[in-house]
Amino acid sequence: MEPIVEPIAFIGGGNMAAAIIGGLRAAGAACSDFIVVEPDDAQRMRLLDSCGVHALAAAGPALARAATVVWAIKPQSFAAAAAQCAPHTADALHLSIMAGVRCAAIARRSGARRIVRAMPNTPALIGQGVAGLYASSECSDSDRARAQAVLAPTGALLWVDTECQLDAVTALSGSGPAYVFYLVEAMTAAGTRLGLAADTAQRLALGTFAGAAALAQRSSRTPAQLREQVTSKGGTTAAALDVLAARHVAEAFDAALEAAARRAVELGDALDAG
Repeated sequence: MEPIVEPIAFIGGGNMAAAIIGGLRAAGAACSDFIVVEPDDAQRMRLLDSCGVHALAAAGPALARAATVVWAIKPQSFAAAAAQCAPHTADALHLSIMAGVRCAAIARRSGARRIVRAMPNTPALIGQGVAGLYASSECSDSDRARAQAVLAPTGALLWVDTECQLDAVTALSGSGPAYVFYLVEAMTAAGTRLGLAADTAQRLALGTFAGAAALAQRSSRTPAQLREQVTSKGGTTAAALDVLAARHVAEAFDAALEAAARRAVELGDALDAG
């Protein structure tokens, strides 16, 4: 991976931006390598305390020095922010971690030509995330490598071939941590009803998810094979899985992800029309 050519501008200095900046700082980047625009006073102080980076309250000519602009704001804030940044950033590589804002909308609002979109998830805050990335046709291999270098502190990075596939990424991994938390909640509650203390049930549920995920990542077997390996005929696991099958849990997950992907498309359509 090629080294980052500084400076990098972050439009937005919230949690995800702070996670990326903090990771890059830990890897050796200097405070002066970053230009951050964050209008919220309290968030600017948090960024200074956590990363040592001074953020600007508003966009200005300093952004023209940036080789890369990272959009790390809420989608509904993009239009107003882009109007302020566009006079200074059109020639930079634009890397967006905004949900739903498509390359065409970014190009139209910011004047950018080279655009990479990324859909990270919240475990990125501890460097354990996974993100899907898509690059516009104007991006070079160097641009793609640069986007990877910027996002490296967040976790694993996977490229998709078409922009519309990011809607599926959003449904699967972008929203995915919430599904895991939902299941942990349900397993904890069930364990408590079976007589365990709540903190014990939660630790068992969290440990089971962490261990099973680690085993699946390290094993040469598929998740289906690993499930079969632990499911003895007539045993406790088989009894539980029979109930999940009877309640059509797999079908429910399929419908849930379809709903999330459909909502991602709707959000993108609304932003395109704005």
